[in-house]
This record gives sequence, structure tokens and C-alpha cells, in this order.
Amino acid sequence: MLQLKILTGKKAGAQWVARHFPVWIGRSPQADLSLEEEGVWDYHVNISVDPSQGFVLSLQPGAFASINSQPVEQAVLRNGDLIELGALKLQFGLSPTRHRSLRLREALTWIALALLCLGQVALIYWLPG
Repeated sequence: MLQLKILTGKKAGAQWVARHFPVWIGRSPQADLSLEEEGVWDYHVNISVDPSQGFVLSLQPGAFASINSQPVEQAVLRNGDLIELGALKLQFGLSPTRHRSLRLREALTWIALALLCLGQVALIYWLPG
């Protein structure tokens, strides 16, 4: 998932995780990430997913943004990129993955191996040799 760390402004230090795409960032309360900072438009930028490129940031026509201090209109985002929208600075990243517990699967595998070994021992003693 996409994660944005807010570096400046009223919500500095907060992290926001996107759960669906496309994502709108702007001042509007209807924006997915609503940030009321100077220089941020109602719907300033859009982040979407392109399977061939990855996460793509697109600006609203006439809006200004920069990635890693380079002005852009559209850009492919990379992990760690610094996004500037007006007076606001965000850091783009990928959220940490959650690992599922494999304890049950591992326990069942060991039980199956133990039963297989017991079956082998039983066959050795019960078969006429």
C-alpha cells in the first residue's frame, strides 16, 4: 500500500495510508487526504496505479508540485520521494507489509512428519522380514 508521511504543516509527523486508488490530495474535505495548507488547491494532485509503471502522480491543470525539488506535471513515484505541494511537504513510501502467522501450518507439517515416521517404524516391525 501507498504511505505518505506528512513532514510539514498542521499534521506534521502523521502518516496516511491509501487503501484504494486513485487517491486525491487537496484542501477539499472530499479529497481522500485533506490538508489545509497554504498553496494547496481543493484537488491538487491525484495518485493512481499504472500496472506497467507503478504509482503515478498527476497534477490538476495549473497546479504546482515538485518531486525531489524538480517541478513536475506527471511523474512516477519512487520509494522515499519528497513531494512538495505549496508549503506542504510529503514523503512517499510503501507501507510495511503484514506477515501472517505460519504457526498452524508449521505445526501441522511437523505432526504429519511425525506420523509418517511412526508409520515407517510400524511397517518395519509388522512386516515379516
